[in-house]
Amino acid sequence: MGEVAGARAVRAEDSFDVAAVDTWLRANADGSAWGDGLPEVQQFSGGASNLTYLLRYPAKDLILRRPPAGTKAAGAHDMGREFRIQAALAPVFPYVAPMVGLCTDAAVLGSDFYVMERLVGSIPRKDFEVALTPEQVRAVCTNTLDLLVSLHAVDPAAAGLDVLGKGEGYVERQVSGWTKRYRDAHTDNVSDMEDVMAWLAAHQPADRGSCLIHNDFRFDNVVFSDDDPTRPIGLLDWELATIGDPLMDLGCVLSYWIEAGDDDMWQLVRMQPTNADGMLTRAEVVAYYCERAGLEVSPEALRFYEVYGLFRLAGIAQQIYYRFHHGQTTNPRFEHFWMFVNMLGDRARAVIEAGGRG
Repeated sequence: MGEVAGARAVRAEDSFDVAAVDTWLRANADGSAWGDGLPEVQQFSGGASNLTYLLRYPAKDLILRRPPAGTKAAGAHDMGREFRIQAALAPVFPYVAPMVGLCTDAAVLGSDFYVMERLVGSIPRKDFEVALTPEQVRAVCTNTLDLLVSLHAVDPAAAGLDVLGKGEGYVERQVSGWTKRYRDAHTDNVSDMEDVMAWLAAHQPADRGSCLIHNDFRFDNVVFSDDDPTRPIGLLDWELATIGDPLMDLGCVLSYWIEAGDDDMWQLVRMQPTNADGMLTRAEVVAYYCERAGLEVSPEALRFYEVYGLFRLAGIAQQIYYRFHHGQTTNPRFEHFWMFVNMLGDRARAVIEAGGRG
């Protein structure tokens, strides 16, 4: 088996007892086709929330997911929930990895964790791993947006996931929830964003439907076929999935979308190849998604979803930075997240102000 992109040596603070995990796995799953001995373990460096590892057995690659160390937001990093969502989705949405097992015995690894099979394919990171023509880049983009549309079309009841729903008021719950989380994780080197939070509270629309949403839909959570680099074969990282407003999911997509015309500072923090020649702009993403999903949305409403997506991403980044700031993790990747938080706040204000001039 060749190297897996993004997999590196395990950081010392993120290491675990491999033998204990192997013993649990072989006792709780059929490992007869994996090969003998302990797996070689590597860590994926791209994630900033849950920790993700590659377990390389002689004849099988598995993926292990576990929570990070340190203080966590209430309800976050629920391994059992993430496992059960994917297991339930498999019969009706063929883009989830096969689940192997969920461990809730803290004596094994120190926390809950789950293991799934690795989907073999490529995952776009900051840039594409292979050379693509502009036409192929556009196909990657539209096929990925079609994947989002197809997810939003899943009947939650058919998957037994309607229990995730909390009824009307999803937009209000998200605005108030992320407002509290941001305030709780605030540090002195970031903006308090009270102006952005006040704008969101004053401009929130009613829910536009209710469906299964991913809540972290971006290119580095999508696996593409090795045979056709434009064809998605899997969707990863279901930690934040729930029942909610599909346009809130779209707002989260836009928050990561750094396009070719954005300035140099945004290009420096870009995490996915959304600036590649052939890629849709943010405005084109909105138009394409709404056409495919059969939705009509006013420019003012779209402004809300974009500002929400930016603020929510700032909240996620700030929660991660808070752990670094207080010494709960020493991962150097997180040292400058506070700068990114401030950039997101400034961008949210620019979107708000652009609407005020319209």
